[in-house]
Amino acid sequence: MQVALVGITGYAGMVLYQLLRRHPEVAGINLYDHKLTENEKLSQMVSAFYTDDTQVQPYDPETIMADNQMVFFATSAGVTAQLSQPYIQAGFPVIDLSGDLRLEDASEYQRCYHKPAAPQPAMRQAHYGLADFESAAHQTYVANPGCYATATLLGLAPLVQNDLIDPESIVVDAKSGTSGAGKNPAQATHFTQANDNLQIYKPNQHQHIPEIMLELQRWNDDVAAIQFMTTLLPITRGIMSTIYAKVKPGVGDAQIDQAYDTTYGNKPFVHYTGEHLPDIKQVVGTNNCDIGVVYNPVTQTVVVDSVIDNLLKGAAGQAVQNFNQMFDYEETSGLNLQTFLP
Repeated sequence: MQVALVGITGYAGMVLYQLLRRHPEVAGINLYDHKLTENEKLSQMVSAFYTDDTQVQPYDPETIMADNQMVFFATSAGVTAQLSQPYIQAGFPVIDLSGDLRLEDASEYQRCYHKPAAPQPAMRQAHYGLADFESAAHQTYVANPGCYATATLLGLAPLVQNDLIDPESIVVDAKSGTSGAGKNPAQATHFTQANDNLQIYKPNQHQHIPEIMLELQRWNDDVAAIQFMTTLLPITRGIMSTIYAKVKPGVGDAQIDQAYDTTYGNKPFVHYTGEHLPDIKQVVGTNNCDIGVVYNPVTQTVVVDSVIDNLLKGAAGQAVQNFNQMFDYEETSGLNLQTFLP
């Protein structure tokens, strides 16, 4: 298959390009950048690809649809809100790694992202691609979930779907490496600020909260809100979402274990580790989400530890998983990855 990738200069785009180059079903990749006016060599745009002289072409939707069978967008927020319409109207397959079409309400998008929203019908037509629960088969526009949303939703799903917890008691303490902030320099991610430090940011205001709530309410409409905090870690890659909730009367270890075992027993990229609480390093470099759970019967509190690589399971890896579902390829195709060691 011939695929297009719009946006190669950001971290997610770089990682996605690496995955697509190794994908057995991808015959060729055409690269495009909406900021270019003429072709430019990839080696000149991204120093990490200094041996790759692939031409990055100026963005043109007609060219993309004529020369490719589908397109990935790895662009920053606000771009596909303005560029998505030709593909939606043509029914041309898109996998969008940005947050532009993850929500259903334009005003909510503008509040969270501080940018003009896509047309309301487009937002409601897009498929939310949480790949382990919402198959992209037969879809044409997939909104790839956010990294915090992926780790948090996968951690909560068995509890919420099986109605095991008090829906008013959910507290999420999520932590991310600095690559989650993207490439643009900022004071918080400057080495001397981030190193040897922990920084809370966007308390109860992170842009991924609305998409988390939309999915939780699809599973259980009793979930009205969650407490959600985010912390910047002095590491490059990885997310740890630590989730606390009160269980309902009569719920204990056995029901919790059964819910996670049943939910994830046949999911190739989600691994339930029981009372072994996973760390970030065991998933970095993979498309895996590892989830451990401990229950405190004294406080009737369940604690969930959900870890992912934010650039793979939280972005490019899940995009490839959605690609495999969309085109009926083996779900693990191109994603047999190894953890970075040491």
